[in-house]
Amino acid sequence: MKLKETARTFWSKRSKSQKGLLIGSIVAVIALVAVISLFTTNTKYVPLYNNLSLQEVGQIKTELETRGIPFELDKGGTTIMVPSEQADGLLVDLAGLGIPNSGSIDYSFFSENSSWGITDNEFNIMKLDAMQTELANLIKSIDGINDATVMINMPKEPVFVNEATQPTSASIVIETAPGYRFEGNQINSLYQLVSKAVPNLQPEDITIMNQYFEYYDQNSQNSPGFQDAYTYQQTVKKDIERDLQRRVQQMLGTMVGMDNVIVSVTADIDFTQENRVEEIVEPADPENMEGLPVSIETIRETYSGEGANAGGVPATGDGDIANYPGAEEGQNGDYEYIKETINNEFNRIHKEIVESPYKVRDLGIQVAVDNVKSRTNDDTEYLSQQDMMVVEDGITSILNSIITTSIDAGYGDIVPEEKTSIVFQEFSGSNTAIQEPGFQIPLWMYIVGAVLLVIIIILIILLFVRKPKNQVEEIRQEAFVTESIESIPEVTEETESIQRRKQLEKMAKDKPEEFAKLLRGWIGED
Repeated sequence: MKLKETARTFWSKRSKSQKGLLIGSIVAVIALVAVISLFTTNTKYVPLYNNLSLQEVGQIKTELETRGIPFELDKGGTTIMVPSEQADGLLVDLAGLGIPNSGSIDYSFFSENSSWGITDNEFNIMKLDAMQTELANLIKSIDGINDATVMINMPKEPVFVNEATQPTSASIVIETAPGYRFEGNQINSLYQLVSKAVPNLQPEDITIMNQYFEYYDQNSQNSPGFQDAYTYQQTVKKDIERDLQRRVQQMLGTMVGMDNVIVSVTADIDFTQENRVEEIVEPADPENMEGLPVSIETIRETYSGEGANAGGVPATGDGDIANYPGAEEGQNGDYEYIKETINNEFNRIHKEIVESPYKVRDLGIQVAVDNVKSRTNDDTEYLSQQDMMVVEDGITSILNSIITTSIDAGYGDIVPEEKTSIVFQEFSGSNTAIQEPGFQIPLWMYIVGAVLLVIIIILIILLFVRKPKNQVEEIRQEAFVTESIESIPEVTEETESIQRRKQLEKMAKDKPEEFAKLLRGWIGED
């Protein structure tokens, strides 16, 4: 009662503002404690198993309910979530119990269920089922494949030697991860993996399909296909553009500042490949168009005497030879015949030419320059027209040189001015990449904590500031009460009955049990 009276007196002496601050502080502290408790007692669930079948989910669910462990189902019931602090222990315990058990037969089945009474047909069926299960588990371990189902058709062995052996075939359905695409030689490697795991299974007898009825053809993967060629061409194109962009950005950034210029490069690449053989014959002396003499043959004939020169009319008589000039009488003369044969050798050039796998057919460079010269809080100074012309001339000279040396000369005349674009514009923001922050405390928690801290500080300040004022009011009240008491005339004389009455009233208030005993004693005496 004394504590209650003290609290009531303390509360009655407080003003309305003080009462509101006290109630607000108490509510804020309770809210803070509730938020902290919520975050500290919140259970974090982590996946225990993923991509389970309905049978496996039922087994694990039954075991967890038996143990009284809380759990959650996610992703359509194929994933089981358990508290993070119990996940590792549950994995070990469930593995020891053989859970989950999919019901498929693997090679461990033979060591656990071997018996002498098994027939050959039963053994072959179990062996085939075990082979399919092991092969499916092997495929599921590959990145990008969530699940796999394998069906193997293994024919019977021929009874007679002259009978042809039927080929083994396999059908595989894989469940690919969302958005995952096989690249390079992955599908070809998957064909080889399956063919080597099953006896007498050739890669051409394997069929692979995903859950979307898309077939993966092994033939298109033997050599780089369209996807590989596209990836290669895009990689080369991006490498060329990135290299040119970095070089131009570095040179122009040195001139006008790295933050004041942005460079973009677009390239047109010709990926046409050409293999040709050239047989070229050239003279040894290109100026005179003459070759090197290898052999020289000279024939010289001379004759002197009568009738040295053949003459006359062609014979037409009976004893003459047709079309042969007849003899003609004449004077003595000389006859000379000279014949010279020169065999020249020319340069014979054999060229086997393999053209480059790509050539830069065209190139475009776009440059944006910040036209702000200086920036202050009150004013912004821009580049003058003359300054921009000087900067543009310097940039144009650099870009023309780069374009001329980068584009292949076999594509005609190059006009560098038509392949560049320079723009002066005020930059509204920085072009630096923004890094994604890691895990951080939510912003609202900072806000709540700051508000609570401000409220507590205000309460403390108000209590300390108003305390002297309250003390002054209490002193004034005490002085007023004292003056009021002193102003009442004192009773100088009190009768004995009045004094006893006061003592009894005081005793009744302070010690009611003793007062009751005293009354019972008086009543007993009477």
